[in-house]
Amino acid sequence: MTHILAIDQGTTSSRAIVFDAQMQPVASVQEEFTQHFPASGWVEHEAEDIWGTVISTARAALEKAGVAAADLAGIGITNQRETTLLWDRETGDPVHRAIVWQDRRTSGLCAALREAGHEAMVQERTGLLLDPYFSGTKLAWMLENVDGAREKAEAGKLMFGTVDCYLIWRLTGGASHVTDATNAARTLLYNIREGQWDAEICGLLNIPLGLLPEVKDCAAQFGDAIADHLGAEVPILGVAGDQQAATIGQACFQPGMMKSTYGTGCFALLNTGDTLVESRNRMLGTIAYQFDGTPTYALEGSIFIAGAVVQWLRDGLKIIESAAESQALAEAADAEQELYLVPAFTGLGAPYWDAECRGAVFGLTRGSGPEEFARAALESVGFQTRDLYEAMHDDWGDAGGESILRIDGGMSASDWTMQFLADILGAKVHRPQVLETTALGAAWLAGMQAGLYPDRDGFAETWALEREFEPVMAEATREARYAGWKDAVARTLSR
Repeated sequence: MTHILAIDQGTTSSRAIVFDAQMQPVASVQEEFTQHFPASGWVEHEAEDIWGTVISTARAALEKAGVAAADLAGIGITNQRETTLLWDRETGDPVHRAIVWQDRRTSGLCAALREAGHEAMVQERTGLLLDPYFSGTKLAWMLENVDGAREKAEAGKLMFGTVDCYLIWRLTGGASHVTDATNAARTLLYNIREGQWDAEICGLLNIPLGLLPEVKDCAAQFGDAIADHLGAEVPILGVAGDQQAATIGQACFQPGMMKSTYGTGCFALLNTGDTLVESRNRMLGTIAYQFDGTPTYALEGSIFIAGAVVQWLRDGLKIIESAAESQALAEAADAEQELYLVPAFTGLGAPYWDAECRGAVFGLTRGSGPEEFARAALESVGFQTRDLYEAMHDDWGDAGGESILRIDGGMSASDWTMQFLADILGAKVHRPQVLETTALGAAWLAGMQAGLYPDRDGFAETWALEREFEPVMAEATREARYAGWKDAVARTLSR
């Protein structure tokens, strides 16, 4: 058993990567699936699309690698977090489409809970804010709005899970209803100080505790994928939500280490060790990973629109045909024009947490064209990252030494964007040799649990730098540009 299968189930696609005994990827297959937008601010997935693309990519990756399921030491799973599924315990049929993490339909419920004075208690226990982003209010919405769901839930006939949990249940033929601590920590229902589902919060949202899965460490025995799916029985040994898996894959195991992943959104995590930091800046407290029953905490900041802003240039404005064209356009932009694009297409995440505001562009002139829009779109990712970076370091305190940000995700391949990121942060940005750190993190969890891969220290030693981006922008320019961004955001906020 010399290989690991990593399942990376994302927001717009599912991917399977086969890793060898040296933790090197030997085959990768990716498949997109349909996004559903039934109303403004609503985002849904068909559960069967998630499952179908996971199985088809897993089988195709094994075939491409020339690896049989019997050769696998284990399966690691990483997934889009907060996306909420509710299904029938007997038939396995979902009672509703999966409600995606980007969905904002519960903003009214979150506002009502805040106004009733519950946010301080929820944040103290879960590390999270009352925002539609998280699973708890999505689940509450399903129970209230799907015919018969409330009655079935109270009769013990339904099961709730995030995407990892649903995949494990399907892979094991319904034998395992389990999740890991990092995914549980994103539901709004899990007390990350005590390591258990919170009965009071569940009661507040009218969610029966019987719906919820068992919570395990990130590296554990989650059950066995039955032979029907891949051709042989394979143990599922590692699970982590996508941003936590990237933190693990970046070997951010020491307090003070920080990573930022640029996918559809952007997610930055700062390892805070055994301290759950109570943010003064509306950052989230969360679990970075959990081994041997002991959680390691992190501060997290979430940007809802990062790579998705390039998709908007392509699909919305139609000024590019592929994402790669955005960099060339940005390089050709008029340096004298200062456009600011605030990509609040689904509201703004940290540190603003404004679900109601919408995107805006400032600084337009008659000379503004595709080049300036492309530059403003790419720069928006850097500006938003600085918002997170400053808030986190203010919460964590200055630990001394040099600040370095480790980056990954598809957008990190853009040299222009990453150089602007280093410039606007005034800090070094490190891009690793392995950009697919999310899948690597999931693979390492499973391989370490199987005894195939090294322990944490050994794994950290394998991290290798591909390129370092150093800031070259003048300090005065940096601060003037950032002040312009802050003004643009202030004009965009709904309150």
